[in-house]
Amino acid sequence: MREWNTVSVIGMGYIGLPTCALLASRGISVIGVDTNKNVVDSVNRGEVHIVEPDLDGLVQKVVSNGKVRATTESEPADAFIIAVPTPMTDDHKPDIRYVLDAARGIAPHLRKGNLVILESTSPVGTTRQVSALLGELRPDLTFPHAAGDDADVFIAYSPERVLPGRVLTELVQNDRSVGGLSPRSSELGASLYAGFVRGAIIRTTAETAELVKLSENAFRDVNIAFANELAAVCERLDINVWSVIDLANRHPRVSILQPGPGVGGHCIAVDPYFIISAAPDETPLMQAARHVNSERPHRVVAAVAELAAGIERPVIACLGLAFKADIDDLRESPAVEIVELLARKKIGRIIASEPNIDALPDAIARLGVEFRDPLSAIDAANIVVLLVDHRQFAMIDAAALETRKLLDTRGLWTWRLRRRADNQMDQLVR
Repeated sequence: MREWNTVSVIGMGYIGLPTCALLASRGISVIGVDTNKNVVDSVNRGEVHIVEPDLDGLVQKVVSNGKVRATTESEPADAFIIAVPTPMTDDHKPDIRYVLDAARGIAPHLRKGNLVILESTSPVGTTRQVSALLGELRPDLTFPHAAGDDADVFIAYSPERVLPGRVLTELVQNDRSVGGLSPRSSELGASLYAGFVRGAIIRTTAETAELVKLSENAFRDVNIAFANELAAVCERLDINVWSVIDLANRHPRVSILQPGPGVGGHCIAVDPYFIISAAPDETPLMQAARHVNSERPHRVVAAVAELAAGIERPVIACLGLAFKADIDDLRESPAVEIVELLARKKIGRIIASEPNIDALPDAIARLGVEFRDPLSAIDAANIVVLLVDHRQFAMIDAAALETRKLLDTRGLWTWRLRRRADNQMDQLVR
């Protein structure tokens, strides 16, 4: 197995920074690169700028022992991992400019024997496009899109598959696909990840690995859409969706997910469009799922407006802004969209509470939304809307909310109150 002395990680966000820390914890010297100077400065102080369990202690350790150093400019290394964002355009097309910018940044520092791995979620063909770009920028070197295993520099694609809140654990334990532009590229990529991955490392082609990542998130999106559509049916028929799902999932081959206010994050809410844009005529199911999940925040806002209709001065406490529980990530968050829609529609006085951030994002702060701790927000409100099932909210006694109108989009309290009512009914029957 080849030894890797120095690895450069381009992009120190929710995936890049934990990857830096894990590589460094295995004795590799890591150069973290990010265009945000504040991120670079915080990492060099041994601090983290994201909420992720156990990451702060690990970063502090590997920075203090000199194994991680952050900079705003790329430098020479044995291997380069590109972990930058891949957003979508306003018309739902993939935007890979950050990936291509990262490739341009490392191009001057490449030398024979280097390995370049793209981790950013990308449309099929992006890895090959990166190789072609590097070939144009460095005509003195050969690359695998043209030279195969005889290339001077090897290139592969290897997507992460982690759950926010469990990133450090899942980067190590989960299986990993490594798709090279040549067999040697796959082999070297697998060798690098073998230094910290305990799950299976499966070698494949770059295009297969790219589509695998997109397929995983599109699959999740479709299944969440079914749960959200079922919730809409239950709302129409006045049936408790949480009871329906609980009983349906007792079937040995049924596993319905939990509905919610929509789908957020930089993966599930975005990646299906990368497949849809490549094959629009072949993806009616994925497109329908995207429509269901994208419309969900508007259904929530309509439900809140209905609750507020009979109140002279509605005060609405919106609990949670992150896209999922127990993290600080607001990217593509349906909760943020809901709060913004409520504020724009002027349905009432809006108070938002998110225990994992220090201030509201500008998009809703400038609309006059107040920012409070959960209990203070609830005390001031006559309508409570649960948007994220953070553990802090789970500690609130559901019975204390019975004097307020409640919209529980995650079933955190609604299900608890229903179970309590069912238990009381059981006791009466007995």
